[in-house]
Amino acid sequence: MSDKKKNFIVRTITGVLFVAVLVTCFLRPQAMVLLFALITGLTVWEYSGLVNQWDDIQVNRFISTVAGVYLFIAMAGYCTGLTPVTVFIPYLITILYLIIAELFTKAPNPINNWAYAMLSQMYIALPLSTINVLAFQTGVEGGYNSILPLSVFVFLWVNDTGAYCTGSLIGKHKLFPRVSPGKSWEGSIGGAVFVMIAAAIVGWLLRDSNTAMSIPVWMGLGLVVVVFGTLGDLVESLFKRTLGIKDSGTILPGHGGMLDRFDSSLMAIPASVIYVFTLSIL
Repeated sequence: MSDKKKNFIVRTITGVLFVAVLVTCFLRPQAMVLLFALITGLTVWEYSGLVNQWDDIQVNRFISTVAGVYLFIAMAGYCTGLTPVTVFIPYLITILYLIIAELFTKAPNPINNWAYAMLSQMYIALPLSTINVLAFQTGVEGGYNSILPLSVFVFLWVNDTGAYCTGSLIGKHKLFPRVSPGKSWEGSIGGAVFVMIAAAIVGWLLRDSNTAMSIPVWMGLGLVVVVFGTLGDLVESLFKRTLGIKDSGTILPGHGGMLDRFDSSLMAIPASVIYVFTLSIL
């Protein structure tokens, strides 16, 4: 068996298991919170390890990871109404520690350490934690609704598949060659069309559900996911290009690292929160 065929098989198996685990976790709120807290921790840990490879950068990997996981759990507790807003105080203390600690590390460039430590929270921990805003909604029976957060990921997967297929067939005009030479305008438009169809189907299937979202609103959400998911992909590509690496890690065989797998969602999730709040849906 050729290496190319082996890689395809490994990538397919990993992809199927990944989707299965992610979809299954949304069946119960506890499973969703635990899995995404783990995802947040692994992603911040991976990111911190990558930036620490640069000269004159030494982010506190452990504290940054603990802070990211705590923020996610605190957000879940606050969104479910189980904890008061004071649950965020330990997180704020941790952020202050990461800043004040540079007074004593004698690092050659503390500004770099501050910048990259804060980026781990703003780029990874905060966006991922906003999935709790989509999942835990007032006015929904039981306070938990898996439809919105799951739909964001479904739209991302449909967009990736549609963009790949369309781009492979008719892609000629590069979308952003400086950052990601493989992406084309034709592929991006094709992915968007597939998502619009998928969003319309979701809206029709859920027309009598408690989501209170019409088909046009669902299609608007799909468009938001397409645009910001693509931007998230480009941002991570720029990050990797700046570091001079191909994959952010090897934790997911055939798919790279955690940043490789969740790059699109880092922009799509908070953008979706802004969209639904703008329309006063939640």
